[in-house]
Amino acid sequence: MKRYETLAELLATDIRSGRRAPGSRLPSIRSLTAQHGVSPSTAFQAYYRLEEKGLVRARQRSGYYVTGAVALPVPPPRPAPAPAEVAAHIDVSELVFSVLGAAQQPGIVPLGSAFPSPELFPLQRLARSMARAVRFMQPWETVQHLPQGSAALRQQIARRYLALGMAQPAEELVVTSGAIEALNLCLAAVAEPGDLIAVESPGFYASLQALERLKMRALEIPVDPVHGLDLAALEQALARHPVKACWFMTTFQNPTGASLRDAQKRQLVALLAGCGIPLIEDDVYGELYFGHQPPLPAKAHDREGLVLHCSSFSKTLAPGYRVGWVAPGRFGQKIERLKLMTTLSASQPSQAALADYLQHGGYDKHLRRLRHMLESQKASLVAAIARHFPADVQVSQPEGGYFLWVTFAPGFDTLALHQQALALGISIAPGPIFSARRGFGHCVRLNFGHPWSERLEDAMATLGRLAHRLQSPVRR
Repeated sequence: MKRYETLAELLATDIRSGRRAPGSRLPSIRSLTAQHGVSPSTAFQAYYRLEEKGLVRARQRSGYYVTGAVALPVPPPRPAPAPAEVAAHIDVSELVFSVLGAAQQPGIVPLGSAFPSPELFPLQRLARSMARAVRFMQPWETVQHLPQGSAALRQQIARRYLALGMAQPAEELVVTSGAIEALNLCLAAVAEPGDLIAVESPGFYASLQALERLKMRALEIPVDPVHGLDLAALEQALARHPVKACWFMTTFQNPTGASLRDAQKRQLVALLAGCGIPLIEDDVYGELYFGHQPPLPAKAHDREGLVLHCSSFSKTLAPGYRVGWVAPGRFGQKIERLKLMTTLSASQPSQAALADYLQHGGYDKHLRRLRHMLESQKASLVAAIARHFPADVQVSQPEGGYFLWVTFAPGFDTLALHQQALALGISIAPGPIFSARRGFGHCVRLNFGHPWSERLEDAMATLGRLAHRLQSPVRR
């Protein structure tokens, strides 16, 4: 890392942590050079980098200030643990399909999308990897590693675990057709129809759809937009209910963007290990962190083989390639057999292309650029909310990923906002699709994974006008 990047990251850490408050003045160039022993050029480059990230703003003849955009209200501190809620019958698919299906119409502004913009991915470089990998693929390679997946790709994935300080043998990994398949295989491996599964609330709608399909029941554990999963509520729920397994997203949770700290992840793993309960860990956003240090997954603290760690390249590199994986712990044989009985194997050409790219294509360089773009786009979206939305909205401040969780006043109807916005060509993800009980009707998830543009600015202004109109009856 270059000196200006190191200095910029040091200042960014202070800003994200709140040690430098929104609106506060940053040290002058002269002070910065004296304090850190750098040249004026290095100091200027550091401030330029922070400007690109949307964290600071220059004022003519006055210096640099922490941008006011981060001063939007965040959700209040978590109160005493809320009780977990059991959903005996799950019926969310129709609502999810109606919301997401409508949002896929051509020309829709994709604020409700589940994916970042394909413009952020090195698709041409991946195409070259695909052409080269397929050209040199040996005939037996197409069937040699079923159902575990390409040995070359599993070796590259194992190296990424090792870079985090985790020894994850390549031979224990199972490559899947995206993370959704990995998560569904894990669920089928650890539970049966009728079992009670602890899930997050609000939580990823695909987990609810999986439970619905397999005729399992959901125990909803509250998630705080600031602190993440409520471990106290989980502990109480485990004492009262016969939970068979947990499905949690511990890092940059969808939809809130919240993360558990490392100590909390360690506590979670210890709590579940003490009860002998498996944890299906959905970690598709872990590589999209904004800080200097990558967050460790809960799997890093697993000593009993009870954490089934799932991830994919769909959010970071190649959505259309549909390649994910699972580090299944003690459930490896079950996962492999289920894979054999269902889809048999992920696409061999896609696996070969990704293995080639990971080895030769500069994946880490791409990730650094992607993180930088996402953090800048987050700042733009937060600033637009401050300009256009009602003043009392609360906005999450994720340290990675590409989702914001926006909370309106109680009684606000985000399903109505979704319908009105869609009629004007704008998609959002209303809160009820993230709950088995269709709660969170006053909340909405917004995607900042698309390069900021005049079109997005206009869409946010339109959403703001609709929100003001809808909120007026709420206040009466």
